[in-house]
Amino acid sequence: MSVDPLVTDPPGGLVPPASTPSLAIGGVPLLGVLHVPAGPGPHPVVVLAHGFPGNERNFDLAQALRRAGYAALVFHYRGSWGVGGSYSWANVLEDTAAAVAAVREPGTAAAHRLDPGRVALAGHSLGGFAALMTAAADPSIAAVASIAAFDFGVAAAACRTSAGARAAYVEAFDGELLPLRGTSGEALVAEMEAAGERWSLAGLARHLADRPVLLIGTGRDDVTPAPAHYEPVLAAYRAQPVERLEHHLFPTDHALSDHRVALTRAVLAFLGRHVPVG
Repeated sequence: MSVDPLVTDPPGGLVPPASTPSLAIGGVPLLGVLHVPAGPGPHPVVVLAHGFPGNERNFDLAQALRRAGYAALVFHYRGSWGVGGSYSWANVLEDTAAAVAAVREPGTAAAHRLDPGRVALAGHSLGGFAALMTAAADPSIAAVASIAAFDFGVAAAACRTSAGARAAYVEAFDGELLPLRGTSGEALVAEMEAAGERWSLAGLARHLADRPVLLIGTGRDDVTPAPAHYEPVLAAYRAQPVERLEHHLFPTDHALSDHRVALTRAVLAFLGRHVPVG
């Protein structure tokens, strides 16, 4: 009889037991929380990248992943939530790559029963962008899931063509700075503009063509509206084609506030097909 990881804890008596150690990542260091399943492993790992500024950290997804047999790492980027250094989009990308490297580090993998050869990435919003960018740059990442991803290439193009759109992004970013340090709305918009098409998610299609990719869009979303941030990416990945592309468009808001169970089931099913436990 199969066990549903959304509603049922794993059977008792497995050794070693499940644990939730903190993990220092990289040289800053970053703050990480590792959700380790019970049992000897080695366990496949899912690195979870949160959005901007990180109010929603997807711990519900991390806990469900652990119950399903995956180790799950949730972490903060530098310059955010008390972590040292300065916040920037480029640092988010570097820090996501550092988180992947951390779970592959031989000492860390051995200590926590992790399988460094089975590492997947999943991210929400800014984290969805970082997950796709990081997977595109690292062919050894086994699978990638992007949830309501923010496409910086799309936003940069809007800023170049509309002073009003640019001002709106500056204002929106300024409104989220409380847990961040070393940046401003103007600095974040300028960095986005300077990157331009280099940070286009649609442009990553050829780098992901041979990998399992899950795209989840959100149909009632005013942060990453599906017509701008989801549908063009989906079309580009279909056209490449990305052979193991899976996709869902949920009728929900940016935080998937009323679709958390549907989200978790979609991610678990995707990983079960492409990075199975055991």
